[in-house]
Amino acid sequence: MLPSGHRMRRRDEFTLAVRRGRRAGRPTVVVHLLRRDDATEEDPLVGFIVARNVGNAVVRNSVRRRLRHLVRVHLDRLPRGSLLVVRANPAAGTARHDELAADLESALDRLLRPASKGRK
Repeated sequence: MLPSGHRMRRRDEFTLAVRRGRRAGRPTVVVHLLRRDDATEEDPLVGFIVARNVGNAVVRNSVRRRLRHLVRVHLDRLPRGSLLVVRANPAAGTARHDELAADLESALDRLLRPASKGRK
């Protein structure tokens, strides 16, 4: 389970991360990461978006629990004070655990490597 102090709960934090953060998409997830320099003392916050197109309520809650479990392993890689939003694509509802884990790790690897020159 994701520790309570790392959960994103406020709408404005979700909006900020999705609109201003860097994005990496994979078949089952889209990950948005916003590094905040002004909040270096805070723990990174993680939020999840699992829309109705993923499946019914049982499927959505299952996907959200699986994603929370998978993100917990990567918390130490996230910069202090950063905002991370993981949005599940419709394919996440039927994806195997290892597929979901591989897509999440691949997206995080892409976002956490240093930005090349000429890119944000």
